[in-house]
Amino acid sequence: MSLEKQEKLDVVSKYALHEGDTGSPEVQIALLSLQIEKLSEHLKGHKKDNHSRKGLLQMVGKRRRLIEYLKSNELDRYTELAKKLKI
Repeated sequence: MSLEKQEKLDVVSKYALHEGDTGSPEVQIALLSLQIEKLSEHLKGHKKDNHSRKGLLQMVGKRRRLIEYLKSNELDRYTELAKKLKI
Protein backbone atom coordinates (compact mmCIF):
# COMPACT_ATOMS: atom_id res chain seq x y z
CA MET A 1 0.00 0.00 0.00
CA SER A 2 3.00 2.28 0.02
CA LEU A 3 3.64 4.59 -2.86
CA GLU A 4 5.98 3.59 -5.63
CA LYS A 5 9.06 5.71 -6.17
CA GLN A 6 7.87 7.20 -9.47
CA GLU A 7 4.45 8.11 -8.04
CA LYS A 8 6.14 9.86 -5.15
CA LEU A 9 8.52 11.76 -7.46
CA ASP A 10 5.61 12.89 -9.64
CA VAL A 11 3.69 14.26 -6.66
CA VAL A 12 6.77 15.97 -5.22
CA SER A 13 7.62 17.63 -8.54
CA LYS A 14 4.02 18.81 -8.99
CA TYR A 15 3.57 20.37 -5.54
CA ALA A 16 7.13 21.40 -4.62
CA LEU A 17 7.72 25.08 -3.98
CA HIS A 18 11.33 24.94 -5.17
CA GLU A 19 13.94 22.43 -6.39
CA GLY A 20 14.44 19.61 -3.91
CA ASP A 21 11.45 20.57 -1.75
CA THR A 22 10.02 17.51 -0.02
CA GLY A 23 9.05 18.88 3.38
CA SER A 24 6.67 21.73 2.64
CA PRO A 25 3.11 21.27 3.86
CA GLU A 26 1.81 21.21 0.29
CA VAL A 27 3.99 18.24 -0.64
CA GLN A 28 3.23 16.40 2.59
CA ILE A 29 -0.53 16.92 2.20
CA ALA A 30 -0.43 15.77 -1.44
CA LEU A 31 1.55 12.63 -0.56
CA LEU A 32 -0.76 11.81 2.33
CA SER A 33 -3.80 12.32 0.10
CA LEU A 34 -2.44 9.85 -2.43
CA GLN A 35 -1.63 7.30 0.28
CA ILE A 36 -5.10 7.75 1.79
CA GLU A 37 -6.73 7.09 -1.59
CA LYS A 38 -4.71 3.92 -2.14
CA LEU A 39 -5.33 2.63 1.37
CA SER A 40 -9.05 3.37 1.12
CA GLU A 41 -9.23 1.23 -2.00
CA HIS A 42 -7.41 -1.57 -0.19
CA LEU A 43 -9.80 -1.41 2.75
CA LYS A 44 -12.84 -1.69 0.49
CA GLY A 45 -11.73 -5.20 -0.39
CA HIS A 46 -10.28 -6.13 3.00
CA LYS A 47 -12.85 -4.97 5.51
CA LYS A 48 -11.32 -6.75 8.51
CA ASP A 49 -7.82 -5.31 8.10
CA ASN A 50 -7.90 -3.29 11.31
CA HIS A 51 -4.16 -2.58 11.40
CA SER A 52 -4.32 -0.81 8.05
CA ARG A 53 -7.49 0.99 9.14
CA LYS A 54 -5.64 2.40 12.16
CA GLY A 55 -2.84 3.58 9.88
CA LEU A 56 -5.41 5.20 7.61
CA LEU A 57 -6.96 7.08 10.51
CA GLN A 58 -3.54 8.28 11.63
CA MET A 59 -2.78 9.54 8.12
CA VAL A 60 -6.12 11.35 7.93
CA GLY A 61 -5.41 13.01 11.27
CA LYS A 62 -1.93 14.07 10.22
CA ARG A 63 -3.24 15.48 6.92
CA ARG A 64 -5.96 17.37 8.79
CA ARG A 65 -3.39 18.92 11.14
CA LEU A 66 -1.17 19.95 8.22
CA ILE A 67 -4.17 21.49 6.43
CA GLU A 68 -5.11 23.44 9.55
CA TYR A 69 -1.51 24.65 9.92
CA LEU A 70 -1.40 25.82 6.32
CA LYS A 71 -4.83 27.41 6.58
CA SER A 72 -3.94 29.41 9.70
CA ASN A 73 -0.47 30.54 8.55
CA GLU A 74 -0.60 30.79 4.75
CA LEU A 75 -4.17 31.24 3.54
CA ASP A 76 -3.14 31.93 -0.09
CA ARG A 77 -1.12 28.72 -0.30
CA TYR A 78 -3.98 26.81 1.33
CA THR A 79 -6.58 28.02 -1.18
CA GLU A 80 -4.28 27.17 -4.09
CA LEU A 81 -3.66 23.68 -2.71
CA ALA A 82 -7.35 23.12 -2.00
CA LYS A 83 -8.13 23.88 -5.65
CA LYS A 84 -5.44 21.52 -6.91
CA LEU A 85 -6.40 18.64 -4.62
CA LYS A 86 -10.15 19.38 -4.66
CA ILE A 87 -10.47 19.31 -0.87
